[in-house]
Amino acid sequence: MSVTLNAFANMPEGTTITEQAAQFVETVRFEDIPKDALHIGKRCIVDGLGLYVAGAEEHSLEILIAEAQAMGGREDANLISTSDKVPAPMAARVLGTAGHAHDWDDSQVSIDPAHIYGLLTHPTIPPLTASIIMAQARGPVAGKDFMLAFQTGFEVECKISEWMLPQHYMSGMHSSGTVGTLGAFASAAKTMGLSGDKLRAGFGIAASLAAGIRCNFGTMTKPLHVGRAAENGITAALLAERGFTADPQALDGPWGFMAVQGGGCSEEKLGQGFGKTWTIIEPGVSIKPYPCGVLTHPTIDLMLRLVTEADIQADDIETVTVHAGTNILKPIRYPIAANHLQAKFSLPAALSMIALARQAGKVEFSDAFVGSDAMQAMQRRMRTELDPEIEAQGFDKMRSRITITLKDGKEVAGWADERYRGGPENPLTDEEVEAKARSCCAGVLSDAEQSTLLKTAWGVLDLEDAGTAFSGCLNAS
Repeated sequence: MSVTLNAFANMPEGTTITEQAAQFVETVRFEDIPKDALHIGKRCIVDGLGLYVAGAEEHSLEILIAEAQAMGGREDANLISTSDKVPAPMAARVLGTAGHAHDWDDSQVSIDPAHIYGLLTHPTIPPLTASIIMAQARGPVAGKDFMLAFQTGFEVECKISEWMLPQHYMSGMHSSGTVGTLGAFASAAKTMGLSGDKLRAGFGIAASLAAGIRCNFGTMTKPLHVGRAAENGITAALLAERGFTADPQALDGPWGFMAVQGGGCSEEKLGQGFGKTWTIIEPGVSIKPYPCGVLTHPTIDLMLRLVTEADIQADDIETVTVHAGTNILKPIRYPIAANHLQAKFSLPAALSMIALARQAGKVEFSDAFVGSDAMQAMQRRMRTELDPEIEAQGFDKMRSRITITLKDGKEVAGWADERYRGGPENPLTDEEVEAKARSCCAGVLSDAEQSTLLKTAWGVLDLEDAGTAFSGCLNAS
């Protein structure tokens, strides 16, 4: 019996990714962060804060909050939506899950044709969560130091995600849970001032704690992946600080994180290094206009354009057929969504929202709306078909087209814009990012509280105590 060890074949000998990451965490300074990265970082913080507020309304958060309250323990950091304080890892589990609860948080961009577009990591929530929680636990942390910790974790997370072979995601791992753990650890470690052997051991601990499998998409456990990434990243930092040991080269070698979870790495990319070019700028980050898988977004925008321009009413529609490749049709896997979690991975659900309401936001992605008779009936008019021509063009873009057949026999058709809204080539404006954050907070925070949240996020660099400031915004209601 022979066994093929693909990890050996795809992991270049003598890689020093762990050491490079550790040196970056140890040495990067606020002054090293480019001006554009600071502005994009503020946009990501505005977006992230709004998502925490929106996510805190979810039933999954009620369960996690109840568990945290029952567990109790050291009063390190605020438990979102309560006046309670709990240990830092538990606070991070709950806050991180809230940030990903709506699947509305930003997406890492890759221009590598080998990657399936849109299937890297959600980069902001793990390091932002770790930064907020550890700023409370070890504060006060000034705004510039907070931004430095956040950007450090963001950069580490994205570079590792980009360098790993696409086998990581294609084999069923969820990058936001796996690589997100390393980003959260890097942010926590930067806040805590870890260095030397302890920092390197922390990467090893984090690498062994990193987890998340895609079969849980469409359930409460999918956003828990991100909550656990934040929790485990902080846990790794706290254990390392106490002297807990791990392999100091845990990202490298045939049995390291990159090989075991990703099948290896792209040797030619390793020269990019950490912080030489900042991923948050180049190739950039996508801030989502819709609370669902980013692979659906160009198709949703196309549906909205078609029904608006032709003034198509819901009752006019006989069928809607979406033509796409397997890069969209396989991950977006629910033919009929029964609830809002499944709807996040269902083209029929998202397009039915547009047909019925001409929008797809927090209200539409709710159990009440998705479970309504109108939504359930409309979803059954939706079809998805594999398009061989689109498939043949590769997976470097999110390509799709729609054909709407009306009850009078007429057809309305079009192609999705590959320069999808929210991506670096067609970004949301600052005003649109603010509007999204306000929509997330609607019904939870008052207008005045929303304004305070936005002012605090945009003014992060001037904060004297970022942990307290952000905690106050998130627990205002």
